[in-house]
Amino acid sequence: MIKHEMMQVVSQRPLTHNVYELTLQGELVRFMNEPGQFVHIRVNNDYLPLLRRPISIAEIDQTHEQFTMIYRAEGAGTSLLAEKQAGQSIDVLGPLGHGFPLDAIESDQTALLVGGGIGVPPLYELSKRLREKGVQVIHVLGFQSKADVFYEREFLALGETYIATVDGSYGTKGFVTTVIDEQQFSYDIMFSCGPTPMLKALENNYTNKPLYISLEERMGCGIGACFACVCKQREDSTAYKKICSDGPVFQAGEVLL
Repeated sequence: MIKHEMMQVVSQRPLTHNVYELTLQGELVRFMNEPGQFVHIRVNNDYLPLLRRPISIAEIDQTHEQFTMIYRAEGAGTSLLAEKQAGQSIDVLGPLGHGFPLDAIESDQTALLVGGGIGVPPLYELSKRLREKGVQVIHVLGFQSKADVFYEREFLALGETYIATVDGSYGTKGFVTTVIDEQQFSYDIMFSCGPTPMLKALENNYTNKPLYISLEERMGCGIGACFACVCKQREDSTAYKKICSDGPVFQAGEVLL
């Protein structure tokens, strides 16, 4: 069920030079049941920025009715969001979209979780849920450089964690695919979130196991009414999927990357 609420800021802190961790509290958290869902944020009461900002859910704490988002402050809206402090309120619509299917894997199996940049956050709640189910998890996380790495310790607490940086300043030099090829992991299913080129590489290179991907896209309404985030199902087709309401999680091959 989608709810609208003015939620209270519990805490906000920088994780890297432009990535922030923001925790909010409110009754809306009761309806957050799927890892991989997102919320739509209105950052202030002015007419600009006009559109809400879609931000993934990184962690859900039902006991305290709190959830955590990790976002990059790079535009006008997210820069205003970074100025919010504990005790202030934020206009939140959510939870939105369909998350990662937990029933796609059995307990005692192994899931490979692959994230890139600001696509890493939704994999944290997913990893926690999989561990609770008895699934073994392996994380491969990609960043531009050492300065951009966040949540390594949190993922390490849940399972094997490998870091790749493009410039080689930390972990394996290269991309997430470099790590996967080097380590030759044994796994039953792959879940991923990150930039489209990374998702396309995973979809093209690792075809022998099920793969679920979460797409990042600009959105208008967030509920499937404006068609701002549609993507083709096939190159030769006029059929479309709406990332906000049909996704953001799709099985590999379900939409054209």
